Amino acid sequence: MNKENEHARYMQRCLDLAIQGLGTTYPNPLVGSVIVWKDKIIGEGFHHRSGEPHAEVLAIRSVKNRDLLKKATLYVNLEPCSHYGKTPPCADLIVKTGIPRVVVGTLDTTEKVQGKGIRKMQEGGVEVITGVLEQASRFVNRRFFTYHEKKRPYIILKWAESVDGYLDEERTDGQQVPNWISGPLGRQLVHKWRSEEQAILIGRKTALIDNPALTAREWYGRNPLRLVIDRELTLPSNLQLFDDEAPTIIFNNLREEKHTHPEPVRIDFNKPVIPQITEELYSRQIQSLIVEGGAYTLRQYIESGMWDEARVFKGNRYFYAGVKAPVLKRQPSRIFHTGDSTYHLFFNDTYL
Repeated sequence: MNKENEHARYMQRCLDLAIQGLGTTYPNPLVGSVIVWKDKIIGEGFHHRSGEPHAEVLAIRSVKNRDLLKKATLYVNLEPCSHYGKTPPCADLIVKTGIPRVVVGTLDTTEKVQGKGIRKMQEGGVEVITGVLEQASRFVNRRFFTYHEKKRPYIILKWAESVDGYLDEERTDGQQVPNWISGPLGRQLVHKWRSEEQAILIGRKTALIDNPALTAREWYGRNPLRLVIDRELTLPSNLQLFDDEAPTIIFNNLREEKHTHPEPVRIDFNKPVIPQITEELYSRQIQSLIVEGGAYTLRQYIESGMWDEARVFKGNRYFYAGVKAPVLKRQPSRIFHTGDSTYHLFFNDTYL
């Protein structure tokens, strides 16, 4: 195996480890690390939660024979940190431990790091190789990079549509339960997604007609921050959105009250709504958002271009009439089968 393939192999292991922290590391990135000696992994770890040890620390701790560290290579998908936060700098630990070589997937472009970790290690005598599986490394941390580089959350649109392109049949408030398009497997996958992202948004009509809980109850993990757009604050207080399972923000035109549940946040509906919501979420350090509907809210995001990823379930039912689904004028990057439906994954150019 040549060096390039060898580096790629171990970096892929870092990425496989890193994604195990999805949904639990915010506001920190997803990081995995492996330590290799004589083409054998002798230590590995991934970052679990903010405030807990970083991936490099756990990988170093897992090595049984510490003498081997001075002959080994450490792989990590993101540049080691160089500053004191809730934990000491990983770059300092690597130098102190005597690891002679570090292979990095991608640089950390945040202001606190921006190559400082690389320089610290090089100044400490460590050979540093960068840019191994760089695109894949950025993809894994697309939420983190979008938040810091674009100053907004990574935005995921999600909906399910019938074979003939409808989100739902026409229903009035409280007429009936939602017309499920995806099956149990698809619904469980959606709850998994909710546990991985920081916030979830719907419009007033969806809240009123479907009365969704917007929790991750069919998957192990945390519930996202729930967001609803209700201009005149007319939604009834007995909706599931307003229970105690997760905090809820109501974007409205009338009032703002801090430290309440639900929390009204006032925005100006005479101006574009999407940028105001985006700015509020950025100020709250929200790195990712799922937009689950309805049709009008989804179209606002599509027309504004303010989205990064779309996850669209296509079922096997015909509605013949009803609420038309949004249309993305592009081909899906991938199509997956999920029980009795298919799931189409789209990207808005950045992370193809």
